[in-house]
Amino acid sequence: MNLKETNKGTGPLRLQVLLARSGVASRRRSEELILQGRVRVNGQTVTLLGTKVAPDSDVRVDGVPVRAEKNRYYLAMNKPPGYLCSSRDPQGRSLALELLPPDITERLYTVGRLDYRSSGLIFFTNDGDFAARISHPGSGIEKEYLIEAAGPIPDRTIEEFCHGISIEGETYRARTIERLGGRSLKIVLIEGKNREIRRVFSYFHLSPRLLKRVRIGPVGLGNLEEGKTRPLTEKELHQLEEEHDNRH
Repeated sequence: MNLKETNKGTGPLRLQVLLARSGVASRRRSEELILQGRVRVNGQTVTLLGTKVAPDSDVRVDGVPVRAEKNRYYLAMNKPPGYLCSSRDPQGRSLALELLPPDITERLYTVGRLDYRSSGLIFFTNDGDFAARISHPGSGIEKEYLIEAAGPIPDRTIEEFCHGISIEGETYRARTIERLGGRSLKIVLIEGKNREIRRVFSYFHLSPRLLKRVRIGPVGLGNLEEGKTRPLTEKELHQLEEEHDNRH
């Protein structure tokens, strides 16, 4: 599989499909934009779901032109620490997007964000539906991390994290935790809430000096070098779809 896939067919598309393929939003979110009257086609506001439009139609969301992109990308990256999973940063910090191959001109979105200090596996795509399915907290897709702490990790931390712990009104629960050493763990999460591991560690006055994601569902980091990308294989894409579908 190449870095990109080419969409087949040039016939009319349902408007929400065109919006999703343009990378504007997931199909469900695109439907909401249509119902809210925020989408215009050839100068006319369209609020009817299922409306078909030609790929070369003048489609705008909130006045901004969109177009279905010819190439579809599904990439895995080994994000180094010190890079943001964001499209821009007012502070001028480095972005993971800047590490993508320079020949990609389409707008890609991060799937499976990691914080600035963390490293490891993230995805990039311009397929809005794929991004929404994989990123949703209820997707049921496992995320596996390797953690090394600055000091010894007590058994209590493991036990409470596995059982479920409430921090500032939010419940955090690991699916499995394997102790690799006195200061290192392998943690598997399902929901992967924002900064979940760091918040749990902070609660126990621990500080991860390494937090690395090594797997998302069936896709492993393998020997992919830091800062490099590779295309997801057809098998991996199919397995990701299966894992999501089996839980819904």
